[in-house]
Amino acid sequence: MQMKQALKELGFSEDVYQLLSEPQRSLSVRIPVKMDSGHVRVFTGYRVQHSFSIGPTKGGVLFHPEVTETQMESLSIMNSLKNGLLSIPFGGAKGGVICEPRELSFRELELLSRGYIQAISSVIGPYQDIPAPDIFTNSQIMAWMMDEYSKLCPDQSAGFITGKPIVLGGLKSRKNAAGRGIVLFISEAARKLGIELTEATAIVQGFGSLGGYVAKSLADSGVTITGLSDAYGAVYQEQGLDMDSLIECRDSFGTITKMYKHTLTSKELMEKSADIMVLAAVSDPITEQNVRSMKSKLVIEASSGAVTDQAAEWITNNGILFVPEILTSSGDITSSYIEWAQNRQGLIWSKEEGEMRVKQILADAFSSVHEIAEERKIPMKKAAYIAGVYKMAESARFRGWF
Repeated sequence: MQMKQALKELGFSEDVYQLLSEPQRSLSVRIPVKMDSGHVRVFTGYRVQHSFSIGPTKGGVLFHPEVTETQMESLSIMNSLKNGLLSIPFGGAKGGVICEPRELSFRELELLSRGYIQAISSVIGPYQDIPAPDIFTNSQIMAWMMDEYSKLCPDQSAGFITGKPIVLGGLKSRKNAAGRGIVLFISEAARKLGIELTEATAIVQGFGSLGGYVAKSLADSGVTITGLSDAYGAVYQEQGLDMDSLIECRDSFGTITKMYKHTLTSKELMEKSADIMVLAAVSDPITEQNVRSMKSKLVIEASSGAVTDQAAEWITNNGILFVPEILTSSGDITSSYIEWAQNRQGLIWSKEEGEMRVKQILADAFSSVHEIAEERKIPMKKAAYIAGVYKMAESARFRGWF
């Protein structure tokens, strides 16, 4: 529906919506794997490719027990929109296998990874569809997939997949790409508002790997982190929290509140005043009911579904700059594009070169979306959908598809 509204705003016909409202290709496969016990177990997998109007499709591969084809379709559309607003020449894709990878042995996981590539090999490739890691998949799994594909299509293996180990052509700057992207968007948004980071205060909701990285990076930039939350509550200190100490003491789930005698609820923390509010928690979304107590100048949606559409509209209408998750979560997909470009050109970029190229793409995307929001007097989220869908629709029109 967001995409439909964006197309209407741009003046495209209903025919364009009918073309882009569903993926152009959806493949369901069955993958037999001989388990360590000796019996064969058959897994179900998917590869969904949303739009080929701009170029090859791109998207991650999930190994998760709750993978569904409908979920893959939705995420492939979201990746198309992200690529569009980033001006990356890809359509969106997504893949997944229904499994519980934490219950598989190393050998079983390798066979499943290779079997998945064998099953979808006819619809993937560096000029057709480029996979990448996602939930419960990593650089080792990408390496197995790359090796399997190189046996099937040896002349196309370079750039076939991203998120690989560095020794196999992976991007040196890929680690923490998502967190660095969020920090860059905070910096760009603060600059638009005239907020000096060295004089700013921030509250970070969620202190897992992503929230912790963002909080530490902001603190290193001179921002005073006054509040943090985890799954059990929140802590607040007006004079600022010691980020180095908290990073060292938190457990593997990002829990810190158990170290404090007096804690707040996440709702109480949100009511505290701070220049920047980063929403990196996977629970306690901001809704129309609780958003009215927010006192920040800048709100960053760093996790999916952290802010409802109604709450986002209230935030914008009350003079608060809201940067949506569709924009803030684009660090990984940008890094994947840079890795693909590096592989296709046969180059090896340094960590600094890779980071510089990613930052430039993200900064340009922020400026473009912010400009659309200002010109049309609409929230950044609607502006991001407009920027995302425009290139898909225009390229399909030039191709003569409608």
